[in-house]
Amino acid sequence: MSWIRQLSPELDEDANALGSKAFGLVVLLRLGLPVPPAFVIGTAACRAFLRDGRPPDGLVDEVASAITALPGAVSVRSGAAVSMPGMMSTILNVSTDIEPIMRAIETVFSSWNTPRAQTYRTLHGIPHDSGTAVVVQAMVYGDRDEHSGSGVAFSRNPNTGERIPYGDVLFGRQGEAVVSGRSTTAPLSDLQDGEPAVWQALLDALGRIEAHYRDACSVEFTFESGRLWLLQVRSGGLVGRAAVRVAVELVDEGVIDRGEAVARVSPKQLAHVRTPRLDLDKADVLARGIGASPGVAIGKVATTADAAVRMAADGPVILVRPETSPLDLHGLAAAAGVVTAKGGPTSHAAVVARSMGKPAVVGATGLALEDGTLVSIDGTGGEVVRGHAAVLTDEEDPHVGRLLAWAEDARSRLRKG
Repeated sequence: MSWIRQLSPELDEDANALGSKAFGLVVLLRLGLPVPPAFVIGTAACRAFLRDGRPPDGLVDEVASAITALPGAVSVRSGAAVSMPGMMSTILNVSTDIEPIMRAIETVFSSWNTPRAQTYRTLHGIPHDSGTAVVVQAMVYGDRDEHSGSGVAFSRNPNTGERIPYGDVLFGRQGEAVVSGRSTTAPLSDLQDGEPAVWQALLDALGRIEAHYRDACSVEFTFESGRLWLLQVRSGGLVGRAAVRVAVELVDEGVIDRGEAVARVSPKQLAHVRTPRLDLDKADVLARGIGASPGVAIGKVATTADAAVRMAADGPVILVRPETSPLDLHGLAAAAGVVTAKGGPTSHAAVVARSMGKPAVVGATGLALEDGTLVSIDGTGGEVVRGHAAVLTDEEDPHVGRLLAWAEDARSRLRKG
């Protein structure tokens, strides 16, 4: 049995075998888009490792052979069949000698059973016995020179569904600085002036990917010395009003039909379409950041994840951190909303909050609050307000009305036989 697959357009296995990350990279290669050379160790190897406590027979030799095709240092990344953003290990700049690379692979395998990964799977209904694949990929460097950088880009705004490229970028930095939330990022649109060739290549890539998936999409990317590289792709993943708007507008664009639009929007997403906003008249605004996940949350400040879990037993809490990491997942799960002082709209806090349908404000600099302080946050506008602020409800969204009308029409036709 062979444990390793070289990533190529011809690779014909599904995400259950290859993991969602490698499967997405194969899609990018088929679309003719730039992906650094890589191979994947399938999920079966992880299951064998977790069962036996050691690499399966033959894996070490296969890795030693496959690594010779990758120039320079490599990244070693997890990739479960269902995306688990930030929950497992990623190791960068790994030497291609037999010992360091195998140590990194075993670390990624082992991260499948960390408490944060187990908690995430429980919250999202992901099976605990499927294991993760491991993608070993040639490094590209966002900090190579003044024409390098990294970012995350959505083909449409994940908060509103508007058809404009959205995301953030860091010039002269590696991608980990973007997704960790430890750095203040620039809007994705800054690429247009800063690196126009990269901007055009990115727009072309997003267009091709969206046409393939027939849905909104997002990518993680690095540009090295003015050349774009794509490192990950995801389709969909929008929440509430944004999911409804995208489904309806894809019908208007002739991409999908009305029946598919209705089927794409879940009851949970519909329940979040009426997005509340804070009434800022006479409100004591403590800070303004970036609205990263729509909605309003009101509760007492908890400045650590452990405090959030403890305090949530007595009522809603708002987790307030400099930035969040996977180690904060239990606090994010317990909190009604999250605020970070650093990071942008594609940081760890933003991505996890959106996946949980919880309001989030990121990049709220200068905010100094003690545990127990009552605050209100607006994940659309990015405001943090002292006390229990008044809440307004948005007017009815016309996209929602159209989608519901299509659903009713379909039910009516079914009743008539």
